[in-house]
Amino acid sequence: MLAAEPLYLLVDTAVVGNLGTVALGGLAVGGGLLAWAAALLNFLAYGTTARAARRAGAGDRAGAVAEGVQATWLALALGLAVLVLLQLLAGPLTRLLAGGEGPVAAAGESWLRVASLGAPLLLVSLAGNGWLRGVQELRRPMGYVLAGSLASLVLCPLLVHPAGLGLVGSAVANVAGQALTAALFVRSLLREGVAWRPHLAALRAQLVIGRDLLLRAAVLQVSFLVATGVAARAGTAELGAHQIAIQLFFFLALVLDAYAIAAQTLVGQALGAARPDAARATARRVTAWGLATGVVVAGVLLALRPVLLPLFTDDPAVVAQATVAWWFLAGMQPLAGVVFALDGVLMGAGDVGYLRTVTIGAALLGFVPLSLLAVPLGWGLAGVWTGLTLFVALRLAGVLVRVAGNRWLTAPATVTA
Repeated sequence: MLAAEPLYLLVDTAVVGNLGTVALGGLAVGGGLLAWAAALLNFLAYGTTARAARRAGAGDRAGAVAEGVQATWLALALGLAVLVLLQLLAGPLTRLLAGGEGPVAAAGESWLRVASLGAPLLLVSLAGNGWLRGVQELRRPMGYVLAGSLASLVLCPLLVHPAGLGLVGSAVANVAGQALTAALFVRSLLREGVAWRPHLAALRAQLVIGRDLLLRAAVLQVSFLVATGVAARAGTAELGAHQIAIQLFFFLALVLDAYAIAAQTLVGQALGAARPDAARATARRVTAWGLATGVVVAGVLLALRPVLLPLFTDDPAVVAQATVAWWFLAGMQPLAGVVFALDGVLMGAGDVGYLRTVTIGAALLGFVPLSLLAVPLGWGLAGVWTGLTLFVALRLAGVLVRVAGNRWLTAPATVTA
């Protein structure tokens, strides 16, 4: 369900890749910035799920839904702020990420100016995902996200090619899909019949609770932006290949996050009902499922590489570079399946401070240094993806150590009165 934006960008990557390397590089730059903003504020989903699940576990559904209302107001405010910032800074940011002025930076700027109009809509959808997951409503948000994704999937190729809008057409398709998804989430809140008045104290409490998740996401997304910047400086083919691989990584990460979503809800409700044994049993189950699914995903990626890569580009240089990243992408999936599942366990327990520390440490010790060294040492895209693989491995070690102990079971509750 949180795969909405990566799914939009994955569809865009396949369609835009046929416009040429410059358009694909522009999508990598502009799409990377928008994905960064969305991921930076994903506490609107994860924090809301934890709060709503604790209230639902204690038998307070109305309180859980009220968390969704306040999260939606917060999403609108933050989304408008993101929109204004991206409109003001679209040019400087895309030039910075692309390594200076040029056709790639110009393409990225044109895409971002249109696509950023959907920022408030995207954040409203994150908030909606959060409270619905907290009350164990999983089918509805999945349906809403799939409806928006389908709209984008249909519109994107039509607007890019027959309508002649080119790269900008993919941005318009993004906004249209996000508008549909956000409207469905707002409708679900209206049907609950709860009060819609914003409460400053509740909004402030959500921001305080989300600060660890926000800091964690900030470091994580800066790391991904550094990697994209390094790929841009390595060459246009490397940047295009990185765009293909990283969008697949984001999409698969959030597909595997299905176990994290279930774990977060079940652990939150178990601890809200004072049942730590049930929380630990959930941790064991999602670890096994995450590992098994990661192995299957890795096998599918390796088997289908000759089929999937040509869907994104026919440029031989981009294909060659993407093949390098593909081995890393496939190899890390079993590790990632466990990491994402246990992230959900710790978030559901409210142990976000520990997650913040582990993520920042893994980024600063593994991901960022190897990415920055990739160009001067001649490692190219392989260096960037080695850093990403090490980042996942370090996080895996950290969450396994934590869940093996008992401190996460007594983490401070994420619900405030």
